[in-house]
Amino acid sequence: QVQLVESGGGLVQPGGSLRLSCAASGSIFSIGFMAWYRQAPGKERELVAIITSGGSTNYADSVKGRFTISRDNAKNTMYLQMNSLKPEDTAVYYCNVLVNEWGRWGQGIQVTVSS
Repeated sequence: QVQLVESGGGLVQPGGSLRLSCAASGSIFSIGFMAWYRQAPGKERELVAIITSGGSTNYADSVKGRFTISRDNAKNTMYLQMNSLKPEDTAVYYCNVLVNEWGRWGQGIQVTVSS
């Protein structure tokens, strides 16, 4: 009965910004790492960014310097601030979170970067 719900996606012009949110709800006893993945048409799903329970972060080379992952433990919510967006960032973005020691996926949210 744990759910992950993404929000904040949409259409943005190149160079613009979006902030994605992933909120966990339900019977939550613990949350470990929180991560963002994305999958573009014809591409494999790839890890975009991850943040551990201790706050350590890692990013895909393609987004370093442009994206920032963060978390608010009090709200059981993770964020992905995306700046200087490029057309190649267009994809469905999924949150992946270790909740109650189980890896769980959100439903995915579309991000489209286009003029």
